[in-house]
Amino acid sequence: MHDRLTEETKRRGGGTTARRHRSTSPSSSRMFAGYLDSIEQLLDARRWEIALREARDLPRIAVALTDPHLRGSGESVRTWCQEWIRPPGAERDAQGLQYERLAQQISDRVAPLADAEPVPMRALRRLQLARNLRSRPQSFAPRVTGNLPPREAEALESCTVLLEAARRWYARFAVHDRTIQTNLARLAVFR
Repeated sequence: MHDRLTEETKRRGGGTTARRHRSTSPSSSRMFAGYLDSIEQLLDARRWEIALREARDLPRIAVALTDPHLRGSGESVRTWCQEWIRPPGAERDAQGLQYERLAQQISDRVAPLADAEPVPMRALRRLQLARNLRSRPQSFAPRVTGNLPPREAEALESCTVLLEAARRWYARFAVHDRTIQTNLARLAVFR
């Protein structure tokens, strides 16, 4: 049996080389999901400013998690916003310009913070604390009204766009990236 497995491994391109280049197997981060849920709970409670602050940290957190030293820059945050805020196919519809405008506004607000603080310690600490949060029941449906004052409507729109972008980023990229998964594991262990 062992000989047959060894031969199969050799036929596929070798054992250790193939293992080294294989991407991380998909996993989910309860800590990251908890952080996103906490932002949604803030929105449901109409705590707009706090939710917006937490949501604006998402690009900085995502960029920091891609670096082994948890560092980021304004330029890398701008790139993340341009890549992930607009959903796939949005350039072909009328909302494409809306997403582009939002991505620009968000990156203009968040990028200077990344230059001033390359390691977003407070944001990472809040992410770390999210691992202790209880998740909402599956049947919970947030109630959001359409008749909000302009400032609250803008906060809701920005938060929603950032939450969608963070979920897309995690599902399509972060879940398979070894550095990100290692950093999430390190944050889960450190107190």
